[in-house]
Amino acid sequence: MATNTQVLFKSHPDGMPSPENFEIVTQETPALEDGQFLLENVYLSLDPYMRMLMGGGWTYSGPGMTPGQLMVGRVLGRVAETRNGDYMVGDHVVGRLGWQTHAISDGTDLDFKVEPKDGVPLSAYMGVCGSTGVTGWAGVKVVGQPESGETVLVSAAAGSVGSAAGQVARAMGCRAVGIAGGQEKCKLVRDEFGFDDCCDYKADDLAGQIEKACPDGVDVYFDNVGGAVLDAALANMHKGGRIPVCGVLADYNVAGERYGIQNFRKVFDKSLVIRGFLLSDYRDRWPEARAELESMVASGAMKYRETIAEGIKNAPDAFIGMLQGANMGKQLVKLA
Repeated sequence: MATNTQVLFKSHPDGMPSPENFEIVTQETPALEDGQFLLENVYLSLDPYMRMLMGGGWTYSGPGMTPGQLMVGRVLGRVAETRNGDYMVGDHVVGRLGWQTHAISDGTDLDFKVEPKDGVPLSAYMGVCGSTGVTGWAGVKVVGQPESGETVLVSAAAGSVGSAAGQVARAMGCRAVGIAGGQEKCKLVRDEFGFDDCCDYKADDLAGQIEKACPDGVDVYFDNVGGAVLDAALANMHKGGRIPVCGVLADYNVAGERYGIQNFRKVFDKSLVIRGFLLSDYRDRWPEARAELESMVASGAMKYRETIAEGIKNAPDAFIGMLQGANMGKQLVKLA
């Protein structure tokens, strides 16, 4: 039997998570039943929403995790053994199967089976061709709906969702402006991801930076952050602007009083539309989005970065680092 190493949720963090909030355990995988298959997981995706599920601050809509539960997360796995005729040994699949080196599935708990494409590496299905890329695609194309020539502003633009969102906007003929933390990340956003400009939220006067980078105003603001960054974007929105909201990073580790938006009156003044969305809202569009993103990656039209930690036991530290902005692009853990 295969030995499975898991990372469990041990306790609610007080602010930023620490290694003490996780527990690593090892156990044998049970024997397969008819219709099941065993996955050897290759990559684990680490994403900010997991912090919400841990509680101790703002908790994601619905119940969060309870102590002793397997940490929630998506993996890309390879079928190592099967008793299911639809999944053969060697097939690769993606599913929200948790922080573990092995998993047993019957196929009903998966997102999709990977159909290999030339020029698209397996790791891309954990990021730019997976949940994060599809989130960026849906937020821009379905929620924001920019027209060619409009300006799209994207927060967390050096991350996996934001970098994809901006490049999708560029492919639609829009002007893309990013917001990122520090000169190095802003340079990455401009020079590698191809944004027209990038504002540094760690520097002074973010609202003034946005005004300079977006002199005609912002038509679509793709919000990953909330808080003071949202406030600066609101100050620069064009009349009739749209704000897709897919994350509120500024609040994830805040247990006490949260930032109060000062420019909310702009929603009324400028007839703005703010719409929160979840990736699951557009499940019927996933295949369409993935096909478009695969084509962009294969052709070189979509650039992406990955930060990869090695081994399941390093997942907690990699997760904490990601929440602190230590990663460039998608944060993964290589499991096998």
